[in-house]
Amino acid sequence: MVPLRASQGPGSLILNQPLTRQVLVFTLTRTALNTLHRMVYPFLPVISRGLGVEPAMIASAVTLRALLGGAAPLLGSIADRSGRKLAILIGVGLFTLGALLAARLPLFPAFVLALILALTGKYLYDSSIQAYLGDRVPYAQRGRVLALTELGWSLSFILGIPITGMLIERLGWQAPFGVLAGLGLLSWLLLLRMLPADGSAEAQQHVRTRLSAGEILRLVTRSAPALLGLGIGFLISASNETINLVFGVWMDSSFNVKIAALGAASALIGLAELGAEGSVAAFIDRIGKPQAVGMGILANILAALALPFLGRILPGALVGLFFFYFTFEFTLVSLIPLMTELLPGARATLMSANIAALSLGRALGATLGLPVFALLNQGGSSAGIFACALIAAILNLAALLALARLQRSMQPAVSE
Repeated sequence: MVPLRASQGPGSLILNQPLTRQVLVFTLTRTALNTLHRMVYPFLPVISRGLGVEPAMIASAVTLRALLGGAAPLLGSIADRSGRKLAILIGVGLFTLGALLAARLPLFPAFVLALILALTGKYLYDSSIQAYLGDRVPYAQRGRVLALTELGWSLSFILGIPITGMLIERLGWQAPFGVLAGLGLLSWLLLLRMLPADGSAEAQQHVRTRLSAGEILRLVTRSAPALLGLGIGFLISASNETINLVFGVWMDSSFNVKIAALGAASALIGLAELGAEGSVAAFIDRIGKPQAVGMGILANILAALALPFLGRILPGALVGLFFFYFTFEFTLVSLIPLMTELLPGARATLMSANIAALSLGRALGATLGLPVFALLNQGGSSAGIFACALIAAILNLAALLALARLQRSMQPAVSE
């Protein structure tokens, strides 16, 4: 089977029918995985009341979930050593188990375990499909294809979060987890059927290494470009999470919005991310991956600094959030294809390490964001969101400096 048919330049790309179907299923599956991952943020107060705990305990669970993402590179070595299909199926299976646990046991320890299982599955799945497509799509056209799979991130807010809000209002906070468990099982069955077996001739064309997990990890830690790329992901993720974890609480305290309104705000953010992913798909292979990342970081700094001023009224807050999430998503999606080519011999492990860096960045952002916001947001003051926006801008500036160093260390073919 020929993996794809493409022009020599970064313009038109025509995927064959099997790979086109795989990209579609990858994207829809990511929509389900990302819905569970993201629903905690806007519905944090609702979930905490359902579990009978304080919102700070849910925030702590989110932080723990993010910290455990540091183990993601070990997961990525599964795909590099044992095959992409096996890793993809294990990832979806862990997600399904986590969603089922949250649906059946309304207890805080069970909820924490469910988050960990679901996130572990998501990390393994995401890095494996990125490596799978990195094997099959030339770098010059890879940005567009990977951006299409990232639509699963924005669709989780456009479709998943509003549907989650309706399910919570009508059936209780556990109802979405049961639905997601069913979708996870369906995805597992589809992927089992459509992906080539790891031992098949088609899959063997893309085997990169027979090194041990430790040897693969050492390849990553000894590569300066890989480490700089991971640093960029860490910093932009920390910047985003500083705002991401507090926006639901900010909207609730400043404008007294209800569950349905939080769902609508989430859908607006999803539209921003959808627009960003579409922009990356349209332009990144033409303007260059590092250049797109730099443009995104600069724009996100401006969006973060504008947010407190726009957020004095509800419409302004929504506009500010739209541009903040648009620019962040543009940056993140532009970074992914760049990362897939920094260390081809350990592609899945590096993509897992990238996910770990993003996760640890979220842990830092959560550690900074909610305590700073709670400390300064007394009596309806805007100081809390202003401080979080300033922290976000500073972290982005550090990422921009890391990008400049990365561009100096890259091979010419990758710097475009």
